[in-house]
Amino acid sequence: MEKIETITLGAGCFWCVEAVYEQIEGVKEAVSGYMGGKEKDASYEKISMGTTKHIECVQIQYNTEATDTETILKWFWDSHDPTQKNRQGNDIGYQYQSAIFHSNEQQKKIAIKSKKEEQKYYEKPITTLILPASKFYPAEKYHQDYYRQNKNKNPYCSLVIKPKLKKLNLKH
Repeated sequence: MEKIETITLGAGCFWCVEAVYEQIEGVKEAVSGYMGGKEKDASYEKISMGTTKHIECVQIQYNTEATDTETILKWFWDSHDPTQKNRQGNDIGYQYQSAIFHSNEQQKKIAIKSKKEEQKYYEKPITTLILPASKFYPAEKYHQDYYRQNKNKNPYCSLVIKPKLKKLNLKH
């Protein structure tokens, strides 16, 4: 029987994060959404204003017999610049903050250790938040599987997501 864990990661635009994790061995599901805010609900329109303090993120369910939290976090660090506070590239605002929302104490310990180890590769301090998971709000249907459904239709996919996948040696 599979052992499934959940971790939620914010690394900029959730379209990019989801496109990465949908290809990682052991990942059962990657769902775009919002977490960490002070409002009782979240929507793209609300969080885009930057006032709700929700972070665009992807909730990842993974089979611990096929992958582990360390590997999930290695992809996280490799897929974005964790030194950019409240932004990733041209996406600017609190909703694009780098964050790890852990589901248990073991994930928290692994995240803290991994952040410390990763800091060795950066001159600037890593700004990634490490927080306990809170209520997850799945993003609207049109945000789910965005890259897969729009890679040949939306310029953001070809200009931002496709080069990221290529850099990470993933299918694009």
